[in-house]
Amino acid sequence: MAHFNVVERFVSINGEGQHAGELAVFIRLRKCNLACSYCDTSWACTDDAPADVMTEDELAEYVISTGVNRVTLTGGEPLISDDIDVLLRRLCALSDISVEIETNGSISILPFTNIPNRPAFTLDYKLAGSGMEGAMDTANYEYLTDIDTVKFVCSDISELDTVCDITDKYSLSDKCSLLISPVFGKIDPKQMVEYLIEHKRNDIRLQLQMHKFIWDPEKRGV
Repeated sequence: MAHFNVVERFVSINGEGQHAGELAVFIRLRKCNLACSYCDTSWACTDDAPADVMTEDELAEYVISTGVNRVTLTGGEPLISDDIDVLLRRLCALSDISVEIETNGSISILPFTNIPNRPAFTLDYKLAGSGMEGAMDTANYEYLTDIDTVKFVCSDISELDTVCDITDKYSLSDKCSLLISPVFGKIDPKQMVEYLIEHKRNDIRLQLQMHKFIWDPEKRGV
């Protein structure tokens, strides 16, 4: 039996991603290998963040008990958790449950792509404003399919040039969904729309973090 450090578990809507607005069970795991300048869950990223230790069976039972058929694993960085493959296999084996994992783009997803009924990956590309762009593992783009998403969080409107460069270099729009969003409160989203119009980027979708408009942006557990 494996054990996982769970800093939060709750039911809410997906605030972003392909399934924004849909109910999901969130499981937030402790610890991250990056330190993004705009991180809004830094409290969960330390080695000693308060957490409940739960097994894969306990987490599967929790998911079933909610009656919600979509699970989002997040963090921190969930892919660095010990035995994460055990948890993914257990959740992906649940009947009529879809599993998504939010990952920061620095960890290879290859070991998890052969899991039966594999999870969907929402894979960040950390732009320069994050301070973590050099950590990106672009080899991941070989393994993406249409259930996956690459997400770019922009600190400055000029970073949209990089979004387009990366998208075109790796032919991402032929493989998966593409999302851009602003660092909350940092860019006027209207500027991002204007950029997409000017550059005729029909393949890139703007998305705002829905949960930050419904609840206080600092509120946890939503």
